[in-house]
Amino acid sequence: QVQLVESGGGLVQAGGSLRLSCAASGHTRCISTMGWYRQAPGKERELVAVITNSGHTNYADSVKGRFTISRVNAKNTVYLQMDSLRPEDTAFYYCNAPNYYTHYCGEYDFWGRGTQVTVSS
Repeated sequence: QVQLVESGGGLVQAGGSLRLSCAASGHTRCISTMGWYRQAPGKERELVAVITNSGHTNYADSVKGRFTISRVNAKNTVYLQMDSLRPEDTAFYYCNAPNYYTHYCGEYDFWGRGTQVTVSS
């Protein structure tokens, strides 16, 4: 299996920055693409950003131009640099990695337990 552990969340003022980290451990050969999701109270979970193993990225329109996803494969770690934060960015942020080899790695995708990001005005 793969374990994903997020860190870097916290409380910041509007306009500030945070950098989230997600470290993968275990059978990391089971994953390739990695991404970040977030969920605010009363709202559905949404995809924030995704990055392939080769570094190609995609972002939700709501964060485009403000957030940057990156990874260091040698450390099995993905980052989310969040700049120009807004109160509406307040949410619980989850690291996600789809299961790339379901025959060997099980049926389910891999998720971290999440980290809280709160942006005050």
